[in-house]
Amino acid sequence: MRTLLAAAAVATATLSGAAGAADFQPAIIFDLGGKFDKSFNEAAYNGAERFKNESGIGYLEFEVTNESQRDQALRRMVQRGASIIVAVGFGYATPLDAIAQEAPETKFAIIDSVVDRPNVQSIVFKEHEGSFLVGMAAALASKTGKVGFVGGMDIPLIRNFAYGYEQGVRHVKPDATVIANYTGTTPAAWTDTGRASELALGQFDQGVDVVYAAAGLAGTGALQAAADKGKLSIGVDSNQNHLHPGSVLTSMLKRVDNAVYNAFKTAQDGTWQPGVLSLGLAEDGVGYSVDEHNKEILTPDMIAKLEEARAQIIAGTLKVEPYQQ
Repeated sequence: MRTLLAAAAVATATLSGAAGAADFQPAIIFDLGGKFDKSFNEAAYNGAERFKNESGIGYLEFEVTNESQRDQALRRMVQRGASIIVAVGFGYATPLDAIAQEAPETKFAIIDSVVDRPNVQSIVFKEHEGSFLVGMAAALASKTGKVGFVGGMDIPLIRNFAYGYEQGVRHVKPDATVIANYTGTTPAAWTDTGRASELALGQFDQGVDVVYAAAGLAGTGALQAAADKGKLSIGVDSNQNHLHPGSVLTSMLKRVDNAVYNAFKTAQDGTWQPGVLSLGLAEDGVGYSVDEHNKEILTPDMIAKLEEARAQIIAGTLKVEPYQQ
């Protein structure tokens, strides 16, 4: 194995909670934006916390703040004897591909990318299916017939959200207008809340009255803009309804929490398997949120239509196409 690079920041990776089993040590490395981004990373954090609370076993954790830390963080977790390391985000794919070969006894899981190694579990989601349902919700709630999408980094993964969303909108209103913008083309796009807010405001000026933000932490800027302007928004990954009650129509749930929890749990109980897990509506990998914060705006009639479409997608009678590059 190449020399382990113990950067000062990485060396401070913490153990969350007291380890409950000396022979099993899970670890998680969060993506840019941090574990309290109210979206993608926070969903992963919630899964890790659920495992800790149920098992009494603490986990090693680290939050990267720049791209250069990914390789170092993975290596540091291997050095610290982690039994399974969950890498949250596609950005870990390249360093993980090398490190998984160098540490064949360590189990790894990666969210949102596929790394074809015998000790790696690759967990991907059918974001287009969940986005289809919230696209339907947007169309049903829109009074102008114009809805928006604010994506994070302009990559195929986020375009898959947009593509599913547009299909859902047009399933309800074939002549609706969908305006899509992205916060950037570099990883900084995930944290640029100001840019997301600007894009949402620009869409509102064009007549949009519902905006779907799939941009990690940056997306909270679009949700805030919608609340300020009296428009509706749609959250992503975690349930974001509570951020602006009565303004967030619903949230497209991407069950990263379940993925992290299950990776830890199966690694602990001996049922963990490498390979690709593709999670959609049928696997409860994606969905939409209904709670006390949106019950006044996501009506029973809307929910009935979404549930009908959900059942049809699972049955295969309603096709939702993924984004193709």
